[in-house]
Amino acid sequence: MSMLTFVPGEMTDPAPYRLLTSVVAPRPIAWITSVNGEGRPNLAPFSFYNAVAGFPPTIMFSVSYRRREPREKDTLRNVRETGEFVCHVVDEASAEAMIRSAVEWPEAFNEIELCGLEIAPAVDVRPPRLTCAPVAMECKVTQIIPVEGATNVMVLGRVVRFHIREALYRPEIGLVDTVALQPLTRLGGGVEYTRIGELLLLPIPSLEEAMSESA
Repeated sequence: MSMLTFVPGEMTDPAPYRLLTSVVAPRPIAWITSVNGEGRPNLAPFSFYNAVAGFPPTIMFSVSYRRREPREKDTLRNVRETGEFVCHVVDEASAEAMIRSAVEWPEAFNEIELCGLEIAPAVDVRPPRLTCAPVAMECKVTQIIPVEGATNVMVLGRVVRFHIREALYRPEIGLVDTVALQPLTRLGGGVEYTRIGELLLLPIPSLEEAMSESA
């Protein structure tokens, strides 16, 4: 089977980014609310996002500097100032509002109001949570790490409180029904997104089972 080979340093911008985001896919979307030191709220989505630790539960999202005029985005500046944020799961019902919140609105604009979203106070952090989101995680910033050689900064946050829509929670096993959650995930190309499809159950075999299968 023939293979193509690409060297990022030999590709024109933004080709490496576009290729990477179509390969590392699908990517979950962190819909982040934050506030500045004066309490002004901000809302923005980030698709460089994932869980990075379970004990204690910790997530990360990566914020890029604005390329046209390199400066910190509001979200990054806010989490630097306050050390807090709320991360929401984007479901299919919230897709249009999420896309609208991705517009690079001027700082004076309130993305939450512009998107027509309702909010509720968080319990342990200052940023509000979106009531439309099926899952919201209140987070305290633990690390802010510049990505060497890139215009991205990685933000790590410890989850201090989960808000889960009751109908989605499976108390017998302590999991969310991810298929019913209908999380929206991002692909490549800037406009390509997808939903969860077929559910596959792939239990990891025990060492004894794996050794017997390899014999």
